[in-house]
Amino acid sequence: MSALDVLATGALALVEDLGRPGLAHLGVTRSGALDRGALALANRLVGNPDDAAAVELVGGGFRARFDGEAWFALTGAWGGIRLDGRRLAPYTAARAAAGAELEVGPPERGIRSYLAVRGGLDVPAVLGSRSRDTLAGLGPEPLRAGDRLPVGAEPGASVPVLDVEAAYPPPAGVVTIALLPGPRADWFTDASRAALFDRDWRLSADADRVGARLDGPPLERRVTGELPSEGTVPGSIQVPPSGLPTILLADRPVTGGYPVIAVVAPDALDLVAQLRPGQGVRFRHR
Repeated sequence: MSALDVLATGALALVEDLGRPGLAHLGVTRSGALDRGALALANRLVGNPDDAAAVELVGGGFRARFDGEAWFALTGAWGGIRLDGRRLAPYTAARAAAGAELEVGPPERGIRSYLAVRGGLDVPAVLGSRSRDTLAGLGPEPLRAGDRLPVGAEPGASVPVLDVEAAYPPPAGVVTIALLPGPRADWFTDASRAALFDRDWRLSADADRVGARLDGPPLERRVTGELPSEGTVPGSIQVPPSGLPTILLADRPVTGGYPVIAVVAPDALDLVAQLRPGQGVRFRHR
């Protein structure tokens, strides 16, 4: 058993796994890593199960010290990784000596990185998950400098030997995202339904783990009455009275009262997780 000592967190650092599915009837959303593929890959690179708890960090500024020898990997956002001052490639398993310091600087692409340590982070689980739900306040508190994260027991699988790095950096520039039809698309004018796909949108600075608002010309509703609250799923694109669409993400409420014009395809949600404020978005039909 060893531990990871947090020295600095940057903008935000959370413990996340793949979440707590199946509890919406209790008012508990799934939560978990926003970029689920990046979390699973980081864990595979060090021989962990896909759902082992890891650190999800936003932007740069994260630093930590290994108190014992450990295998680790970072995936998701691209670039800016150093171990004891030596630059490391992302998407690669590396061995840290006892006392080694890890520094994650500003990424060149994407915004969320996932730090997996062999054995997983052994923090207390809440409702079957070690994930932080930022809306409900469930799970481990956001990390702070001075926190000590225990590492779990050695997993049964070995660290895989890779001839080629499994490197898939998040895309730069305008990102194309597939959409499925929404349950309330008929509440919007024909022009607005077409505009959702014909325009280029930009991610607003008003984006977090609950939802990501998009900037662009407002969408217009055809039906202006109130909508009773109904269930939401990850990727639901709600349109509030402002007309600016908001993509609901992992820590969303389980119900919502704004009409959903479309839904991000499940396999495209990881792309949304890595969008940077101001980055362009274009939608296509699935």
